[in-house]
Amino acid sequence: MSVSMEEDGSGSKIHLPADINWEMLDKSKFFFLGAALFSGVSGALYPIVVLKTRQQVMSSQIPCLKMAGSMLRNEGYRGFYRGFGTSLTGTIPARALYMGALEVTKSNVGTATVQLGFSEATSSTIASAAAGLSAAMAAQLVWTPIDVVSQRLMVQGSGNSSCGVVGLKYYNGGIDAFQKIICSDGLRGLYRGFGISILTYAPSNAVWWGSYSIAHRLVWGSIGCYCCKKDTEGGYKPDGKAMLAVQGVSAAMASGVSALVTMPLDTVKTRLQVLDDDCCCSSSSSRRTPTVLQTVKNLVKEGGFSACYRGLGPRWASMSMSAITMITTYEFLKKLSTKNQETFV
Repeated sequence: MSVSMEEDGSGSKIHLPADINWEMLDKSKFFFLGAALFSGVSGALYPIVVLKTRQQVMSSQIPCLKMAGSMLRNEGYRGFYRGFGTSLTGTIPARALYMGALEVTKSNVGTATVQLGFSEATSSTIASAAAGLSAAMAAQLVWTPIDVVSQRLMVQGSGNSSCGVVGLKYYNGGIDAFQKIICSDGLRGLYRGFGISILTYAPSNAVWWGSYSIAHRLVWGSIGCYCCKKDTEGGYKPDGKAMLAVQGVSAAMASGVSALVTMPLDTVKTRLQVLDDDCCCSSSSSRRTPTVLQTVKNLVKEGGFSACYRGLGPRWASMSMSAITMITTYEFLKKLSTKNQETFV
């Protein structure tokens, strides 16, 4: 996101590079390079996602470092990448949907809000939040079934006792999990938790992108002209390192807000998608699909309301690192994908 801001106490401006919108992008290059770059990012952050997922489905709280040590001893490094192949297969089309919806919405809403008379700052925040909302909803069409399969593979340890998980089935890889879910629950099984996924990721992305836009301006307003060089127009122009640093700090701040707001929903969503018999604590032999209400009741019974925040540490860390790498990679990707790169040098 690029803005022009007044420095406190002076008339100088900080001139950031012009934003690269949807019309300026070479679409084929944008999607091809995006798939490659974000696949690498997903691979680097996947172990943290595995830890977060396991913590969310456990019946009792275990510290993250203790769990990581146990996984390393019992399962080796492969344990941190369970389900990665399945996840990566879905990440590519999901990211394509996400990035396409994000840029189209941001461009259209941004133009519309400016025409309605909103200020540049307000317009940018509204457009970013709307873009995050629409992008998350579009991507969930692919991400939800991939989440259902990959998360079930993530929590498979060397046995029930090592995972401390109840209501868990075992699968021999992604294809086996996909086939068994279809056979037992039909297509609905792959979209288990789709509603709450939308309720989790749509507001989470709206909050993140809106918060990022605000944080970006606040950080630049705080540092003023420091780390900037004077330009020919009497203002200041930041160097590349300063821009990367501000993007990273803003992304981490936005992740903190988003994680705190949506963590309970994410915990409930994960349990719904992973556990087949979370609601069945009785001796009944009939198989029942857990409901949102019953899942929440079980969580509160296990550890009070704080149980809804199990895995907050790994999720916050994952979101922050993912957001920092995502936003810096994303801005770099847009520069690589412009139709006329000379304009942005």
